[in-house]
Amino acid sequence: MLAMKEISSISRRSFLHVGTAGAIGLAGARYLSANPLGLPIGCQTWPVREAIGKDLDGTLKELAGMGFERIELCSPPGYATMGFGPLAQMKPADLRDKIHAAGLGCESCHFGFTELKDHLDERLAFAKELGLKQMIIATFGVPKEAKMADWMHAVDDANKLGERTRKAGIQLGYHNHDFEFQKIDGELIYDKLMGEFDPKSVKMQFQVSVIRLGYQAADYFEKYPGRFLSIHLQDWSPTEKKEVALGQGVVDWKRLWTAAKKSGARNYFVETDRSDLRASAQFLKGLS
Repeated sequence: MLAMKEISSISRRSFLHVGTAGAIGLAGARYLSANPLGLPIGCQTWPVREAIGKDLDGTLKELAGMGFERIELCSPPGYATMGFGPLAQMKPADLRDKIHAAGLGCESCHFGFTELKDHLDERLAFAKELGLKQMIIATFGVPKEAKMADWMHAVDDANKLGERTRKAGIQLGYHNHDFEFQKIDGELIYDKLMGEFDPKSVKMQFQVSVIRLGYQAADYFEKYPGRFLSIHLQDWSPTEKKEVALGQGVVDWKRLWTAAKKSGARNYFVETDRSDLRASAQFLKGLS
């Protein structure tokens, strides 16, 4: 979901292969309870970006019909060129009413980092009127050749933003991509970020798709309990070398949800190809 200047040249998620992921399968799924963590099943709106600005009511109805109960938006001004532009012409209260009319709720939204730094007061006003509880930094957008010092400079800025959103009653979060699971001078960027983010000012939104790189969400929920705000759900097939509908890949869902109880996550959002959204929602609802 990259519409902002600093990340316009990269994809929503960089599709890298993982050759080491073992075939975990679905073995533990049937021992889980429906609606994991007892939370409403959510969907990120990036997969429907081509439709949401053209037919908001129809798209919301479609997502609700698939079984979703919550959505996570992308900032309409920040993602104006990626399909969300028409929503920026609406009053946040009207947008909220349309979401509710479709039987959905919305308490989280992605924003560009530069967007928040340059327009925080405006975005906070938008967030409050829409009824958001969480504002998520989509990515820092640092260059591929960035040094750890560049990442840490961004962390300092994020901590300051988080202090301001927290005073306004909204929690700031940070969403990882594959970039944070690279190493600089032998140190994993993600671990360095966790050591430098103010735990109160900036919570984490963990993207499960990094399993394709050999990293499992459960490991980080256990390593950093209470530090997570939400989860982006994907599954991965190492044989097909692509993301697949939830339950059709190698994510160990039983372990993930068990560990997620320690994470502090308040919600989760499916973010798969549009064609896999319905099957993913039904998989989550069918866990029993």
